[in-house]
Amino acid sequence: MTDWTEFAGVAPRIAATFLRRHGATGNLCLLGTTRRDGYPRISPIEPRLFDGRLWLVGMPGTVKFQDLRRDPRFCLHTATIDPQVGDGDAKLWGLVHQVDDADLQRRWAAALYADTGFDLRGQQLDPFLAADITGASAVEVGAGHLDVVIWKPGGGETVVRKH
Repeated sequence: MTDWTEFAGVAPRIAATFLRRHGATGNLCLLGTTRRDGYPRISPIEPRLFDGRLWLVGMPGTVKFQDLRRDPRFCLHTATIDPQVGDGDAKLWGLVHQVDDADLQRRWAAALYADTGFDLRGQQLDPFLAADITGASAVEVGAGHLDVVIWKPGGGETVVRKH
């Protein structure tokens, strides 16, 4: 499985687009999961990068986390409202798993508080999901063309240019 640090090393264009769009929206992304009946679900989420990993953490008992406990596959899309996609967008997909490391959760909560003022310090974080990235893509708009950048494990980025 590929954590964020490994991913950013082999897919730097996609990682840069993800970070730019993630930051531009106040860290808001759209999370795709699979519902119990097999249909897709789209939910807002604020994923965080910490300690070389991408983390999906949130309110216990919400349906998006129930979906992920049942089926750990996800798709994460940077939110955009620009129909021209002038600043690009990115999609990551992969698998999540619960991490019950109390020290790591403590450090993550301290960093969240330092960055945002939102206080989860002293709480057991469940869900506390680490994301392993199994594929990604980004769209970049240039003068007269559109680049679709694709990454799959075991290789580098592939660019498909559309005019």
